[in-house]
Amino acid sequence: MGFSAVCNRGCFLLSGTIQRRLKQHKAFDADFDKKLLEEARKWKEKFTINQLPQGQTTYARSSGPGGQHVNKTETKAITAWPLPQLLSYLPKIMHDAVRQSKYYSKRSDALVFQAQTERSRSLNEAENMSKLWEEIQAIYRAVVPNETSPDKYKKYAELEKKARESRLQSKKAKSAKKAARRGSDD
Repeated sequence: MGFSAVCNRGCFLLSGTIQRRLKQHKAFDADFDKKLLEEARKWKEKFTINQLPQGQTTYARSSGPGGQHVNKTETKAITAWPLPQLLSYLPKIMHDAVRQSKYYSKRSDALVFQAQTERSRSLNEAENMSKLWEEIQAIYRAVVPNETSPDKYKKYAELEKKARESRLQSKKAKSAKKAARRGSDD
């Protein structure tokens, strides 16, 4: 009974999920283009907020508390960074993820940020720049995996080897079971 339960379970794993099971035994960055990853990691080390391009800022009236000052001045800063300009500053591996950002405006093909927390135009504009920097950092962390250590590569190679051995052992058991059935039919 124990052998058949293991065999049935093994056969199920082989029929539908062997690819997924073997994929678990890979280092996280194994499927990425090494050249693009290296480019992105070098970019991260050297790139600073001061290297970002200037966006196109417009101003509008703020909302919320502030009395007459809010009603008479346009301090809300709305800054847009057109993607063709912005992407030239970012590594290629991040390009698709930038278009998935919650700040992406498809109509203008730009990242758009707005700030109205300060009473000063320049401070609100600087806050937009900080928001852009934070968003780029978040995209980088989401897209570019940390470097996998040689020990982890070794670990995953061993896991992959064990998974293959397990699969072959299961196939041999299934083959032996079929051969036993053929022998009893004669």
